[in-house]
Amino acid sequence: MTGPMPLDLATLRQAPKALLHDHLDGGLRPATVLELARDCNYDQLPAADAAGLARWFREAADSGSLERYLETFTHTVAVMQTPEGLHRVARECVEDLADDGVVYAEVRFAPEQHLEQDLTLDEVVEHALAGFAAGEAAAAAAGQPIVVRCLLTAMRHAARSREIAELAVRFRDRGVCGFDIAGAEAGYPPTRHLDAFEYMRVNNAHFTIHAGEAFGLPSIHEALAFCGCDRLGHGVRIVDDIEVAGDIADARLGRLAQYVRDTRVPLELCPSSNVQTGAVPSLDKHPFDLLARLRFRVTVNTDNRLMSDTSMSREMLKLHQTFGYGWTDLERFTINAMKSAFIPFPERLRIIDDIIKPGYAVLLG
Repeated sequence: MTGPMPLDLATLRQAPKALLHDHLDGGLRPATVLELARDCNYDQLPAADAAGLARWFREAADSGSLERYLETFTHTVAVMQTPEGLHRVARECVEDLADDGVVYAEVRFAPEQHLEQDLTLDEVVEHALAGFAAGEAAAAAAGQPIVVRCLLTAMRHAARSREIAELAVRFRDRGVCGFDIAGAEAGYPPTRHLDAFEYMRVNNAHFTIHAGEAFGLPSIHEALAFCGCDRLGHGVRIVDDIEVAGDIADARLGRLAQYVRDTRVPLELCPSSNVQTGAVPSLDKHPFDLLARLRFRVTVNTDNRLMSDTSMSREMLKLHQTFGYGWTDLERFTINAMKSAFIPFPERLRIIDDIIKPGYAVLLG
């Protein structure tokens, strides 16, 4: 055909996508939650059927509070305490992402939250990585090849971050590509975990930090200036350091915003989730478009596909409908993400040059 293909959910699923911010325990299939709960005798689920459970997760996550949003993970983590549960959730995660056209993904989870059945941290990671590998194999066999790497997350309110950082380095040649801290930001600044970040830097290892979501500029400043992170998990509140009185060309960037843009710090923006947690009031007021037009390195992400009832294709469709983005814009955001991935430079180039650019060339006609 000549000319660009229509931009809708069906064609968006054909577009090659790169995903940097997706939580394993936030992307389970509702039916899987039910089945795993039955297998492990977990009887605390708030609904007894898949449709009702999916609806409960979505509605519970729509509270406008990060703390209440995080409460929904009680149920998903509860059914991910066994080798079988971890393997299945990881495998299905990869299959679902590949089915949505994702060609590269970094999926994160907190091993310390999966020890209730006496698994060791190493065993937790091994079972999850085996599930990811099985998912990659199944996706390749279905003609939907995908590369998936894992980020190991430490909970910022706990005291195991150095231990998890060591775990990430120990498994970095086996499918783990980096480290992260997550959880409620208020009261738990990233500088509480300096020893973990120092360990990552000493070992030339990558890490991102959840910062600038529920808490503002101080969180971002600490993550960059004191912790030295490679990327900002969300980072949406960097907009607090930008003044736009009239035309965007006259926007005034504060020192922190200027530094983030100048040094090309990737922003792992999650539009739907940012609205749900109250980081932004509504999608049309999301600073994604402002940041994109100011040429920050913005990327599109899902965060938690179950809680937000979303996918990469749906997130891109919402951005198209809200801000009018076309295929060229979506290609730029995808390449932004791939440039920022925690895998070796030649692998990033291969996916950009051999998969992403040819895929968008077809969509652009």
